[in-house]
Amino acid sequence: MNLKHLYYFWKVAKHGGVVRAAEAIHISPQTLSGQIKLLEERIGMPLFSRRGRSLELTEAGQLALEYANEMFVLEAELDQVLRDFPQGRPTEFRVGVADALPKALAYRLLRPAIRQPNPVRIICREWRLDRLLAELALHRLDLVISDAPLPTNIEIRAYSHKLGESAVSFLAHADLANKARLPFPQALEAMPMLLPGEDSALRRALGEWFDRRRLRISVAGEFDDAALMAAFGREKVGAFPIPSVLAEDYLSDAELVVVGHAEDIRIEYFAMSVQRKLTHPSVLAITSQANASLVKRRRRR
Repeated sequence: MNLKHLYYFWKVAKHGGVVRAAEAIHISPQTLSGQIKLLEERIGMPLFSRRGRSLELTEAGQLALEYANEMFVLEAELDQVLRDFPQGRPTEFRVGVADALPKALAYRLLRPAIRQPNPVRIICREWRLDRLLAELALHRLDLVISDAPLPTNIEIRAYSHKLGESAVSFLAHADLANKARLPFPQALEAMPMLLPGEDSALRRALGEWFDRRRLRISVAGEFDDAALMAAFGREKVGAFPIPSVLAEDYLSDAELVVVGHAEDIRIEYFAMSVQRKLTHPSVLAITSQANASLVKRRRRR
């Protein structure tokens, strides 16, 4: 089978028509149609059927598309592996960070990526998770890290790799915490609360936890950026939640104190890739060291 013909078939199936596929790969529609006809003659059956002005996959075409998807995903993986093979130049590592992920935690997870025997040039992008996954599917990113696994409603062929998990701690300025004078978690009702944005897994978990505990929370602010939320917390605007694995970092500021720990809230962190088997050295460093670090911290508490 001519792989070039199969590639042309794959593009037409992906783009839903000859004209759009021809524009995407910069050849004429006539040439593209001719190449697919040669493929159909080779296998002895049609891959498309015409319905009005549109093309639909036949049963054989659907089967061929499944195999073509596997083949060209593997081709992209091979290209990535060979491109990252050390040749005396910095390895390029392109990573996307979901904007709901605290930047201090993102740095901690990414830190092993640049501590490799061979030099690494890191390219870091921060967007909404759906935008990052679109870039991942196009092989413009090597990895996406997030506080949620791959959404089930997104039709992207990718794999989630769990990095670890953390409980949740609530911090506040010492003056604000001292005024509450109630045991945890009831103390949270006596203080204004600063919460992460609705897109974060932490926000969703907190909402469920407040409901289970029947806590009536007064929300003083919502923030997509965890660092900005903490800055308002330092100004006594309200108490705020953080992943417990970051507590030591925040408590280096003597003005902040721990209001309480919610061990029954577990926030999970994931790395997403288009590769079933991880091969990029920076990705391997992140996944191995992230697991070890988070497990160690959880046992120590």
